Amino acid sequence: MVQTDTWCSSGAVLPNGTLVQTGGYNDGDHIIRTIEPCTGENCDWFELPRTLIQRRWYSTDHILPDARIIVIGGRKQYNYEFYPKNSRGKSAFRLQFLKSTRDRKDENNLYPFVFLLPDGNLLIFANTRAIILNYKKNQVVRELPSIPGDEPRNYPSTGSAVLLPLDENRPMEAEIMVCGGAPRRAYGLTANMVYMKALSSCGRISVSDDNGRWKMETMPTPRVMSDMLILPNGDILIINGASRGTAGWDNARPPVTRTVIYRPNMERYNRFSVMKASSRPRLYHSSAILMTDGRVLVGGSNPQENYNFTGVEFPTDLSLEAFYPPFLARKHKHLKPTVLSIDEILIYKKAFSATFTVPRFLRMGTVSIRIIAPSFTTHSFSMNQRMVVLKGVVVVAVSANTYRFTAFGPSTKEIAPPGYYLLFVVHAGIPSSGMWVKIQDST
Repeated sequence: MVQTDTWCSSGAVLPNGTLVQTGGYNDGDHIIRTIEPCTGENCDWFELPRTLIQRRWYSTDHILPDARIIVIGGRKQYNYEFYPKNSRGKSAFRLQFLKSTRDRKDENNLYPFVFLLPDGNLLIFANTRAIILNYKKNQVVRELPSIPGDEPRNYPSTGSAVLLPLDENRPMEAEIMVCGGAPRRAYGLTANMVYMKALSSCGRISVSDDNGRWKMETMPTPRVMSDMLILPNGDILIINGASRGTAGWDNARPPVTRTVIYRPNMERYNRFSVMKASSRPRLYHSSAILMTDGRVLVGGSNPQENYNFTGVEFPTDLSLEAFYPPFLARKHKHLKPTVLSIDEILIYKKAFSATFTVPRFLRMGTVSIRIIAPSFTTHSFSMNQRMVVLKGVVVVAVSANTYRFTAFGPSTKEIAPPGYYLLFVVHAGIPSSGMWVKIQDST
């Protein structure tokens, strides 16, 4: 069992499958906790006391190409550090950007949005601004334009963000998308039970373009505390949250129960689709994560300081439910591939193969192979989330309704850091169930 306080902590998965959880509150703020893959015996957490150099509460983790985890920011922490530590990483490295993006009460720069870019640098977004950081040299390479509107997007304003799928079949482009959040004054006004309208804007920016500018779009409804997840077909799911208020205890209402799907490759004004509503509000401390079969597991909601199951407008909800994306509809069953066999270890740049069946195969150009990294989702941000569309897919018929594809492992560790990924075969926009594969240098 975990022995220290994990409240508002962060995490990532090491290449060997070990889950690492960092920081928290009270006696947990300097702790690193790990749990290794196990088969049901001796499955327990191991806690490393005061391993973190600085207190980490509301910080963000990201796995790096060299298999270390970078831990960035946290309340009143304008720096970053690494785990495991090497001879050069035994101290915290100052990052002035985090201090310059704080608001009056040291807010709206917490749980910064962090993404590993294909060139090996990190994109860090806090409040309204973003930088490209060379963490090896502790040097800011470039500062991006502020997102239009001058309204904050990080905790407690709590929008969400995602790195759009990286496609190895095209010139490599890294593009991030930031959606929702709360106006700058929203947090203070909730003390008087005034709930400001959440933001409905989304911004996309190409980081690969030195002159990239934000392109703004509007969601079907305002949203704060929503989760953004990459689905196996490359669409983006926007789920959970509220239309007014901000993050924190009893700071938002009413809930937004309708899920939205965003299709990044559609025409600009035809990208958002609104799905059926859930019957359960998912507010503060709710979460969502992709499952192997393509469903999204949604859970939690604890808007109060305590676990209050009665006597409040939005009771604590410890239930789990599953969202079924449209590609799981029965009408698409004839297009859904089933993976029969696959190489479980993928080597960088090396060819691999898998065999799949599909009731009705359309044509060769409708198959793609996609890998999705496991994420650590908390406070409306999925740390380490990334999808890579693998390069060089060749499909050949083996027998009736059975096909073999050949593709290549990721080109670099910067595009896909070593470790475990869910691999999906996608045919005509309909994905198979995911298969766990491990990406590494050699067998």
